[in-house]
Amino acid sequence: MSAKKIVVLGGGPGGYAAAFLAADRGVDVTLIDAGKKPGGVCLHRGCIPSKALLHIAHLINETKEAKSWGVDFGKPKIDLDGVRNWKNQVIDKMATGLVQLCKQRKVEFISGKGIFKDSQTIEVDGKPYSFDHCILATGSRPIQPFGNDSHLIDSTGALDLESIPEKLLVVGGGYIGLEMGSVYAALGSQVTVVEMMAGLLTGVDRDLVRPLQHKTKNQFEAILLSTKVGEIKQVESKTHVTFENESGTEQKVFDRVLVSIGRTPNTDGLGLENTKVKLNEKGFVITDSKQKTGDSKISAIGDVIGGAMLAHKAAHEAKIAVEVLDGENSDFNNRVIPAVVFTDPEIAWAGLTETEAQAQGIKISIAKFPWGASGRAQTIGRGEGITKLIIDPESEKIVGVGLTGAGAGELIAEGVLAIEMGMKAKDLALSIHPHPTLSETLMEAADVFYGTATHIYKRKRN
Repeated sequence: MSAKKIVVLGGGPGGYAAAFLAADRGVDVTLIDAGKKPGGVCLHRGCIPSKALLHIAHLINETKEAKSWGVDFGKPKIDLDGVRNWKNQVIDKMATGLVQLCKQRKVEFISGKGIFKDSQTIEVDGKPYSFDHCILATGSRPIQPFGNDSHLIDSTGALDLESIPEKLLVVGGGYIGLEMGSVYAALGSQVTVVEMMAGLLTGVDRDLVRPLQHKTKNQFEAILLSTKVGEIKQVESKTHVTFENESGTEQKVFDRVLVSIGRTPNTDGLGLENTKVKLNEKGFVITDSKQKTGDSKISAIGDVIGGAMLAHKAAHEAKIAVEVLDGENSDFNNRVIPAVVFTDPEIAWAGLTETEAQAQGIKISIAKFPWGASGRAQTIGRGEGITKLIIDPESEKIVGVGLTGAGAGELIAEGVLAIEMGMKAKDLALSIHPHPTLSETLMEAADVFYGTATHIYKRKRN
């Protein structure tokens, strides 16, 4: 590799992936992160702890559902300390594993806030670290437009599980708000979600969202759509919130308020003004498809450059950045990035969506297979799901896949592979899937396109 010394600033899934790959290619690597151990927000305050808690929430909900199957577990007893300890054990185990991987790869890990002094030097606690190239991966943090009062929490505060409020308001109907709302509802909170748009999960195809929205009506106290939050004020131990919609204004009282309306890049306070790195109007680092910034000595990956703020996107960008530094002709153009909402049911999608196709005027064909016709879905009591293929009607290639249902996050990987490999619907239809499984719904959705699905009737396609 041309660069003999690389510093990676930020130890999240993108940062440590870049550090490890560069080290595997024989480079002297220093990984700098503000945390005590690598892992970043995803491991310590995001993806991993939230999924641990969502698993517990799913288990609680399933024990309730089991009553209609002839098994009554009774009302669960929540040991909040035990739940918190389980979550922390998962984090500690994975973080310790990353520390060990740093040692095995001879990656020097530095804990502290790194600040650019110039285009080839980063300072941590007064000590300079020079480099031939830096990969910037400092991530993002929650937006908090209502100030930092103690009665307001963000996703990080919600994951701390300090207490289970009797009444919780979730501001924002995106994936973070719905995931955390699901956790607290399962643990016993009366959860209200307020969203300024007309539907939950803005931008996701409505038919994929519908089963989740139907189910959350039973799990949540209320879902307030097309509603803005006006004033938020603390009165003794309660939080008074004013809502505004076309019907007028209304005030409700909550014990805690979780604000989850988006994230902002961690680009301030890094000394980027001492480099040639350029930011856009929202503070994100501007890069090209090879992860290069306006400074020839600095690349950038992950949340800090915007786009889909997903760990797997950052990790793949890390590979691109390192490969480019090693002289390879790699770039991130035309990558299929899957997205998963880990609610119950889960929602997952990849490639072109129906919403995007309509907005861009792209002609598509849609093939859907309802999980009500899936034997496996019925045996686990999850017939509300749906599998959806977006197909180019001319080439018959699969250009998008959407799923709602149990395990959708696992199933979407087959959709990613189908799109990446340029598979036609016929290729998927002819690939024998095991029975009875949820994966069969992908094969049967392809059969629906040709009018040959076994378990639902549809006229054959001309």
